[in-house]
Amino acid sequence: MTVKKPSETEEEYFAREEAVRRHALAVEKARELEQQHLAELKSLHWMKCPKCGFDLEAVKFKDVTVDKCFHCNGTFLDAGELEQLAGHESSLLQRIVSVFKRG
Repeated sequence: MTVKKPSETEEEYFAREEAVRRHALAVEKARELEQQHLAELKSLHWMKCPKCGFDLEAVKFKDVTVDKCFHCNGTFLDAGELEQLAGHESSLLQRIVSVFKRG
């Protein structure tokens, strides 16, 4: 009994399928590494002052929770918090907020 070798087209087909499978695995591995990297960055920087690196603390200011650094006295706002604070203030502050919205 002799073993029959597959044709060249079969070999090419399986080689392409293997290459596609390996590429998909490599792409998935890259995604996992990127997610892992982002999670590591978040854990390093989460609630850290961007100015001095000390811990930020959430404090209430006019019914809005803002992040405050008690080392450098910086106050940092998340998305939408400036608009919330502007709603509590005069039209001057609302005009200042509108400048930041344009940029």
